[in-house]
Amino acid sequence: MSGSRSDRPAVYLDYNATAPLRPEALEAMTRALEAGGNPSSVHGPGRRARATVEDAREAVAALVNARPEQVIFTSGGTEADALALTGTGRARAIVSAVEHDAVLKAHPETRLCPVDSHGILDLEALAALLAEEPEPARVIVSVMLANNETGAVQPVKKAAKIAHDAGAIIHCDAVQGPGRMAVDIHALRVDLLTLSAHKLGGPPGVGALIVADPLALAPVQRGGGQERGKRAGTENVPGIAGFGAVAKVLASRGREEAEAARALQERLEAGIADIAPSAVIHGAGAAARLPNTTCVGLPGVTNQSQLMALDLGGVAVSAGAACSSGKVAASHVLRAMGLSEETAREAVRISLGWASTVADVDAFLEAWRPLARRARPVATVDGGVAQRT
Repeated sequence: MSGSRSDRPAVYLDYNATAPLRPEALEAMTRALEAGGNPSSVHGPGRRARATVEDAREAVAALVNARPEQVIFTSGGTEADALALTGTGRARAIVSAVEHDAVLKAHPETRLCPVDSHGILDLEALAALLAEEPEPARVIVSVMLANNETGAVQPVKKAAKIAHDAGAIIHCDAVQGPGRMAVDIHALRVDLLTLSAHKLGGPPGVGALIVADPLALAPVQRGGGQERGKRAGTENVPGIAGFGAVAKVLASRGREEAEAARALQERLEAGIADIAPSAVIHGAGAAARLPNTTCVGLPGVTNQSQLMALDLGGVAVSAGAACSSGKVAASHVLRAMGLSEETAREAVRISLGWASTVADVDAFLEAWRPLARRARPVATVDGGVAQRT
């Protein structure tokens, strides 16, 4: 890349943190903001606001093959996770060791279920943990659909069967799924499912918890009777409108976007392997992985050094989850997969999305090339060079 930083277009490759706002969402939000109205009011503006909310509810429900009445709008994925894990009234939670902090920190009595070296839930360990519970019916299990750092897709349906056979219920944080893979609450057989608009190209500050029937759910946020008494507070009508607009876009273009992302991911990872033979794609050995997510480790080069150099080159990526106040630390996901702290601190995440292009991928590779020259070779047991795990 050439030219000063000020005249370089930014290359945004951090969709798993938040996706750029889609024009359809902006248009829907603008209409809602201009219309105004409280959806709990019975006058005309209130009824129109209510219609906007319910239209979005139908679109979000359809996105995951649910019914509209199963959708509870929240302030985002974190609140939806908290409502699932605490609102169901279960005394204990068993969650995978690679969950987002929104799940790991949601319940006061949490046990971690280990994962294998590819970041996939250990189903035998899950069954054993449930067998140790004196009252499994008072347990909630939480397993994410796909990991936000490695993209590894979890065996949620199998985990659900294990949980239900033991008498427990199961929640799935699916915020990274829509638009990248099929998401069907019935096919997954989970009791609760979390979504977040800003991961999909919608606005931040709005999410949803999808609740299967019949399942009692006590509100965590109390006050008014909004969201059928499950979540108090005036609904974020513009945000919900944007969420609904994105859900409609994904219903028509989701598969096409996922296929485009897969092609870009293949180009990206082929380029990485060509530039840096010692680089490691973490989670590449998983049976299934999101088509937009690549977590790459560069031996001998810290993620902080990589992030700084890439940012100076006009390329935005991350070192993992973007919910730790800007901290660059060793990923708990990679540590749970058995990596050393040093190795975990050498990984960055590239995540693609609806507006990503070949030019974006090539810009990343060009900006990353000088960093790759600083990488050290990684010897395998037979003296070769490790490329992937």
